[in-house]
Amino acid sequence: MPRLRPLTLLATLLTLFTLYTLHNHLLPTPFTHKPSSPPLHPLPLSCPTHALLNNILVVLKTGVTESRTKVPIHLTTTLRCIPNYAIFSDYIEPLTPTLSTHDVLSSLSPALIAQNPDFDLYRRVHAAGPSALTPADLNPDTNTPIGKPNNPGWKLDKWKFLPMLETALAVKPDAEWYVFMEADTFIVWENLLRWLERFDTSEKWYLGNQMQIVDAIFAHGGSGFILSRPAVEAAVERRKMSSDGWERAVMEHWAGDCMLGLLLEDAGVPLTWAWPMVQIAPPGEMDYFSRGYEKRPWCYPVVSFHHLDARGVAELEGLLGGSGKGGVVLWRDVFLEMVRPQVQSVRMGWDNLADGDVVEVKSFAACRGVCVREALCLQYRFNETDGSCATSKLLMVGRGAADVASGWMTERIDAVAGSLGECREVSWIG
Repeated sequence: MPRLRPLTLLATLLTLFTLYTLHNHLLPTPFTHKPSSPPLHPLPLSCPTHALLNNILVVLKTGVTESRTKVPIHLTTTLRCIPNYAIFSDYIEPLTPTLSTHDVLSSLSPALIAQNPDFDLYRRVHAAGPSALTPADLNPDTNTPIGKPNNPGWKLDKWKFLPMLETALAVKPDAEWYVFMEADTFIVWENLLRWLERFDTSEKWYLGNQMQIVDAIFAHGGSGFILSRPAVEAAVERRKMSSDGWERAVMEHWAGDCMLGLLLEDAGVPLTWAWPMVQIAPPGEMDYFSRGYEKRPWCYPVVSFHHLDARGVAELEGLLGGSGKGGVVLWRDVFLEMVRPQVQSVRMGWDNLADGDVVEVKSFAACRGVCVREALCLQYRFNETDGSCATSKLLMVGRGAADVASGWMTERIDAVAGSLGECREVSWIG
């Protein structure tokens, strides 16, 4: 074997070092954000920039019965600084001169659309436009343990969950994450982005507020849920193996988000339980103090709220911009900034949703006395119509209601909040 001269040896070492450096510099890591395609929507100059945000597709799911009343507020608040989003519906209609909804049901089998009674609303609107909507179509209906069976839009909605995955891939096939929300969902983007940075996007992830129907565990749709691209691709391929079979399965079930969970499970994508970061309630109906699933919300970041009207969305947009520990908004912050200021000793014409033991008393003062004598009671409400008094060990703000008066034990509430501390560390899931 010939010996290398000193200069040749030095050149060889430099070449090897250069190749090693380039290799390690260019080799992607799981948490590196690859360059994405051009954004779907130009952003205002005032919007902050975030590398991960360019690699996320946000899908807002809605329907023709609510799109023109519930979606516009999101275009000026929730989605204003989102470069890639799409509005999925059951009807194609323009919302702005440059934005239209996608009909995610058009890929379902023609026989299903033509014959299934769930598609009565769909057939009427596609034949005659939104003018075909009736007062019954626009009736919000009462929410029950099995949804809103008398609401035509709600019955149609369950069919959107499976085909919207394929549509999402078509809209932005190079996204790292697909974030799904509804028209009454609010997402705290800075918290979500910091959370997603903790995950390896080459793996299958399904993140959401855990719910259960019989043996099925799935992410609650209205709370918002997040899927990595490998998870979406796996579910889409699994559904293609038996599209007719999955249509029959959805036909026999009442919850589309549950069926999506079953599809993902069948595709080898388990749910990562995301409570309390992803929530089913608005701020005023949250329990900030109690434990659930071995976790207490207090020091966890806030990612989503649910059951919000346009006013609630606008309020959250204005209040949750930059508070919290190091830019992360915790449930503790939401309690101190949004909830505690509304908790008063007495509030007339208000229902604080106390749902504990109910007794009959003669006055509001007597109802307060019942709460005072219960050491763990935090709030009470008195119904002037029937004289009923309800107390509760949980804290909630509630909502306006005629003939109802509410009160809170503010000193006890402050003592509990103080005992939970200042959150020196942020608790994350995953």
